[in-house]
Amino acid sequence: MKSLMIALGFVAALTPIVAQAHGPTRQKIVITQEVAAPPEKVWARIGDFQDMSWHPAVHSTKGKKGNDIDATRVLTLGAEDGPTISEVLYKYKEEKRSYSYRITAVEVDVLPVTNYSSHLTVKEGKDGGSLVEWKGAFYRGYPNNDPPENLNDEAAVAAVTGVYEAGLEALAAEFDANQ
Repeated sequence: MKSLMIALGFVAALTPIVAQAHGPTRQKIVITQEVAAPPEKVWARIGDFQDMSWHPAVHSTKGKKGNDIDATRVLTLGAEDGPTISEVLYKYKEEKRSYSYRITAVEVDVLPVTNYSSHLTVKEGKDGGSLVEWKGAFYRGYPNNDPPENLNDEAAVAAVTGVYEAGLEALAAEFDANQ
């Protein structure tokens, strides 16, 4: 009985240490946008992994291997000498109008995330339009406990949400202007 009490005391003493050692949780977001154009037209605009000119934050895109698996692209943000994000394509389904990619290099002061992956899909929408879905999964920019405010879960979710919303709103506005 005494050894059981010692064991229980030992487990109880370690519980706070184990709880503190947990670290970050994978964050997931899904943003959708109705676009007033048929899916084929929307996909023609955003379905090329090497062309992200539809996103207002992207100044230029340079890449290799088109839409092949393991294709790469480097997004330059804002201006010609702006910060960059390097990405790799790991899934491309023309018939489903979708692709998936990962960030391979980004400074956390540009986008406060690590281990980021994303999935972009164009689906049938209302009244002959489209529904564009952009999903992401990532960890905050600071992998240890007690992250600074600019690298915590909330900052990571807010940053990725802002990127997705800005891109999808610009895409919808582009097609609205062409109607």
